[in-house]
Amino acid sequence: MTFTLSTSLPFDHVHRAEEFVSMQALHEIARAVEDAGFYAGSVTDHPVPSARWLDSGGHYAQDPFVMLSMLGAVTTKLRLQTNIIVLPYRNPFITARAVSSLDHFTGGRVILGMGAGYLKAEYKALGVDFDIRNDLMDEYIKAMKLAWTGEDFTFEGTGYTALGNRVLPTPAQKPHPPLLVGGNSKRALRRAVELGDAWHPFFVPKTVTDTARTASMEGDDDVKGAIDYIQDHCAKVGREVPPRIIASSTYSVKAGWSAQEALDHFAHLKSIGIDASGATICAETRGEYCDMARQFGEEVIAKIDF
Repeated sequence: MTFTLSTSLPFDHVHRAEEFVSMQALHEIARAVEDAGFYAGSVTDHPVPSARWLDSGGHYAQDPFVMLSMLGAVTTKLRLQTNIIVLPYRNPFITARAVSSLDHFTGGRVILGMGAGYLKAEYKALGVDFDIRNDLMDEYIKAMKLAWTGEDFTFEGTGYTALGNRVLPTPAQKPHPPLLVGGNSKRALRRAVELGDAWHPFFVPKTVTDTARTASMEGDDDVKGAIDYIQDHCAKVGREVPPRIIASSTYSVKAGWSAQEALDHFAHLKSIGIDASGATICAETRGEYCDMARQFGEEVIAKIDF
């Protein structure tokens, strides 16, 4: 499969709301990203971040399913990706319904990137126990898979019970949209093998991951070590085809960026076992954003053949 590129969308830039936080902005940016040839456009998930985190460099996020629904309505090919949704924040059947509706009505374009999250204050505000978030992740993925069958199902969960329930329509993609499991810990890697379709690593240095409460992932050795661990766990549990390795944004398109540098960067990722990645476009206006997206499409995406 050809190496593909996603892009994180700028609708969280509330400091430039006149440029990025409007329906007109969504229409223009969606068309530019699709015209550029990006495989997917992604949004993240912070329903109620703490002021302290925001003021220390954190970012806002619009509701992921609202944004992806609007994005799906004004595009025809672009995949609609959560990068990531914090799965334990919501009852799994609420998430399963949102995913099923979006995937059905957009003709099978959803990619569900998910993770356990790391913001204690946000967990507290949502009434979810931070300390059991990893257990909830595993449980919720199993619950959603049952819901997506379209058959009557029963499930005993943490604080909820399904005793013969049904969700229709099912997702257009069968048995469900791709499940990209985020996180760099060994537990996250095992989760990707046992419950996911891909591992969705978080490539950041230890100085950041100490705050984000996940294992650091900096250089090639870290990546190769994780891939080896995934392959070993596949052998242990009997999974014949290992999960794909789909990175989020690993390249910034900003003033002075180089098409050759970008091509070399993505070719290197492919050479160490990564199947897909992403690029973030850094611009101050949506006009500049759209121009840079289309230029990136012409000079990079159109030339990727690995």
